[in-house]
Amino acid sequence: MPAKPTGTAATAAAELRHYRGDHGRHAHAHAQLLFGIGGCLDVEVGGQLMRVDAVTGLIVPAGAWHGAASRDGADVWVVDAPAAREFDRVRPLALAGGRPHGMSTAQWLELARTARRAAPRRRLDAARLERAVADALHEDWPAARMAALFALSVPQFHARWRELTGLAPQAWLRERRLDEAQRLLRAGWPGDTVAAQVGYASASALLYALRRERGVGVRTLRGA
Repeated sequence: MPAKPTGTAATAAAELRHYRGDHGRHAHAHAQLLFGIGGCLDVEVGGQLMRVDAVTGLIVPAGAWHGAASRDGADVWVVDAPAAREFDRVRPLALAGGRPHGMSTAQWLELARTARRAAPRRRLDAARLERAVADALHEDWPAARMAALFALSVPQFHARWRELTGLAPQAWLRERRLDEAQRLLRAGWPGDTVAAQVGYASASALLYALRRERGVGVRTLRGA
């Protein structure tokens, strides 16, 4: 027989917590409001798997058994709030990025009350971005340009792309640039031409990146 829910919160209290690894299932006599700051936290509640990140929060009602896990670590503002009708159902929250760390408990509570319900996520079509980048690898690709392909804000895109690929958008882009640079250098292209083709300012900048990230130089690639 499961233990009774533990803990009470006569008054609301907010705390920034770091999660890494698995956190076993448990329940509280108070509601919990979760707001992601960095990383991604998977939360299982009532048989549903939810995601808490920079653009999605979560209401966990009082008495609801839940567990959480984060593979790479997640920073989450957790608000323990007295059980209330407005927090009596599991609800994912659609959040805008860039929330200040100095928000008061009252402000977190108001955000939970007013945030709209997060819509079900459509899976990002990674091939769409891969094609667009491959066709214009020599151009600048700030995160805003990538996000626009999916009609997402930059924080939303950053969280979703990292979730999908395991890499931040710019880290993923750097890998694509270096992959293509290695291919062209192996084919005998001049360093300056390759650098311009894959979006580096100079051959020296490209070769430095290859040595730092891949541990290879031109001679190694020419002989591969």
